[in-house]
Amino acid sequence: MTNHSPEAGSQILVDGRPASAPLRDTLTVAQNLVRHFADNVTPCGSLPGEQLQSDVMDLTIVCLGLGIQMLDEGISPTDEDLAEVRNSSARWAREGFPLKLVLRILHEGIREAGDLVASNARDEDLPELLAIQKVMFTLLECVTVAATTSYVEELEAVNSERDGAAVNLVTALLSGRKAATAARHAGVELADEYVVLGLSIPSHPTEAVTHRRKAVVARQKLHRLQIELADAAGGAALCSLSPDGGTLLLPGSPERAWMVSLLDRIGAAAGVPLTATATRVRTDGIPAAADQVHELLGLAHQLGLEPGLYEMDDLALEYQLTRPGPGRTHLARLLEPLQGSPELIETLEVHIGHDLNRQRTAKQMHLHTNTVDYRLKRVAQLTGCDPTRPSGLRRIQAALVARRLEVEQPDR
Repeated sequence: MTNHSPEAGSQILVDGRPASAPLRDTLTVAQNLVRHFADNVTPCGSLPGEQLQSDVMDLTIVCLGLGIQMLDEGISPTDEDLAEVRNSSARWAREGFPLKLVLRILHEGIREAGDLVASNARDEDLPELLAIQKVMFTLLECVTVAATTSYVEELEAVNSERDGAAVNLVTALLSGRKAATAARHAGVELADEYVVLGLSIPSHPTEAVTHRRKAVVARQKLHRLQIELADAAGGAALCSLSPDGGTLLLPGSPERAWMVSLLDRIGAAAGVPLTATATRVRTDGIPAAADQVHELLGLAHQLGLEPGLYEMDDLALEYQLTRPGPGRTHLARLLEPLQGSPELIETLEVHIGHDLNRQRTAKQMHLHTNTVDYRLKRVAQLTGCDPTRPSGLRRIQAALVARRLEVEQPDR
């Protein structure tokens, strides 16, 4: 009587013959299985014919050999026996085949092989059928664990390589050196222009109450944000981020409304409200732009601004009041439409100097008050800032100071 458990040294018999007999013509069986995969396993049917005849065929032959060994000798596969299963799965991971494709082929192949082995069984072979079932489940477990583990490990390695290449690309773009070479290595085609964002990510509330796990919680927050960013931006965003924030590069010239929506979306994924500052530049201007947006970001924090998206137009006045530089130039340009009308600039300066008193302004300039009103209205038309309204006056005042500084301190 045969020992029906798949133990070492035992052989399972069906109808008086080795249960493995239907599998012995391994090549023919493998060819039939591969055709079955192509006809019935939809993702597999979409694979190139050459791929079916190589990787899938090789893997099928290996698995059949493992099944024969278990049926004849009752010996479960060793790590060495499963090496080709792991190698095939790793290759598929690197080539971008989905894991469910790998598992469906393995599971379907083992199920079909089990049916083939049991096809000649008689009623009195029930114990043998149970033993065959146990062997097939054991084989399925072994190859599934080997394939899945190898696939995940290889996928992690691929993602790590891609992440490393992406980080190198962002570093190159931010430094202005060898960006083209880094882009080739990352498999990314550089855009002509980018929106550069400085991003601030506040601590999640749970970070404050999980002292020992604070770093873990912070990484989880960042991971959720990065996953949502990749999905929302279609994988096009380049980033250099830590749990506290960093720099985002968005190719092209996305609209402000879209960027606000993006911030809301990734902030919701991270569970925190985000603050970002942005500017649009050509690719070769990214290093200077990155410095500028992070200066703006620091200013937004100093001013205690609400979370949201800020551009130079939003913070130019505050930027100018705290430091010389691009903000001052930006404000000074506000008055460029008045360059051919010096009387308008003079009227502004006198009017502001007299605390916005029309009568005193008119008297100082020997004008009629209607003329003062006309000139102020003309300033509003040319600059888009109405000096008779608080919001417009604030920018006009700052622009006058910036214009004066640009003349007096051109190199600063």
